[in-house]
Amino acid sequence: MVERRDFLKGAGLAAVAALASTVGGTAGSAQAADKALLPSTIKPKRLKRGDTVAIVAPSGVTWEKFTLQLSIESLEVLGLKAKVFPHAMDRHGYLAGTDADRAADLMAAFEDPEVDGIFCLRGGWGAARLLPLLDYAIIRANPKVLIGYSDITALHTAFAAKVGMVSYLGPNAGSAWYEFEAEMMTKLLFDGKKLEYRTEPKNDGTLVPRKNRSQTIVPGTAEGWLAGGNLTVFVSLMGSPYFPNLDGAILCLEDIGEKIYRVDRMITQIALGGYLKGLKGIVLGGFTDCGPDESEPYGGFTLGEVFEQHFGALGIPVWSGAQFGHIKDNATLPLGARARIDGGKRTLTLLESAVA
Repeated sequence: MVERRDFLKGAGLAAVAALASTVGGTAGSAQAADKALLPSTIKPKRLKRGDTVAIVAPSGVTWEKFTLQLSIESLEVLGLKAKVFPHAMDRHGYLAGTDADRAADLMAAFEDPEVDGIFCLRGGWGAARLLPLLDYAIIRANPKVLIGYSDITALHTAFAAKVGMVSYLGPNAGSAWYEFEAEMMTKLLFDGKKLEYRTEPKNDGTLVPRKNRSQTIVPGTAEGWLAGGNLTVFVSLMGSPYFPNLDGAILCLEDIGEKIYRVDRMITQIALGGYLKGLKGIVLGGFTDCGPDESEPYGGFTLGEVFEQHFGALGIPVWSGAQFGHIKDNATLPLGARARIDGGKRTLTLLESAVA
């Protein structure tokens, strides 16, 4: 995942006027203000055991065929039938096939009447390259569960801006799928439950549990719609027509392999863009392997200090240590759905079912 940064840091995204589109519009009317699409008003139908789901690869190449086999077996254990789309195991440099082929697989999955949901094989880098190639009117007319995390943040973010459809930040098909992840996903997408997300400390033999700890940065409660994903990918879309208006959002962020000063820089970019002003709350998930720069291990800021500097004076609830991101127990979050945040209790509670 670290190599994603190398591909992104040289890419200067020019500010482009946002394309407009109405919810429920047709291909010829794919133009209206992004605000009209938020919070998301389209919910995909819930999954059920026996459903057929697509495996597509919008991002990085999968080198081992065994990874695909494990993905199919994992979905079968979840009670689903996997339909692998033609280019899932392609290789085009570090990408899972050409941009056109990866986009074609994704669009075909949305249009396929046999497919009830779409699981992304893995992250890496490359999903953002597909965004100009997708037909958002077709996606809007054929809402389906789309689940994935990391680089798949690009699709979630674009769907928030261009489709107005709830999508799901959760394990990729190629993830390990621990019991916690499977249980959270099925409760959300199969049972349609209004989940409460909280981090339960793990007793590891110490007097006070040290693992799976969450922290309050700013107490308080608020309600809003969920947005965000991987910080690096999310920020890379700022200034493009695929970045949503965040007014009224609860921003959920995670990352991996980024030095603390780079996390600081990316949050600064969000702040300079004015996107922190309209937020209702912030939930911070796993920031895995995000440590100090080797040149200043003692003279720099801690990650917690960076969060407090940027978020402490916003006047909205903020907490860190939520169980999503590049961690073992990666909960599925329904981006676009409405939720309540409690910074003091460190909870995030859905106010509605995330599926139809």
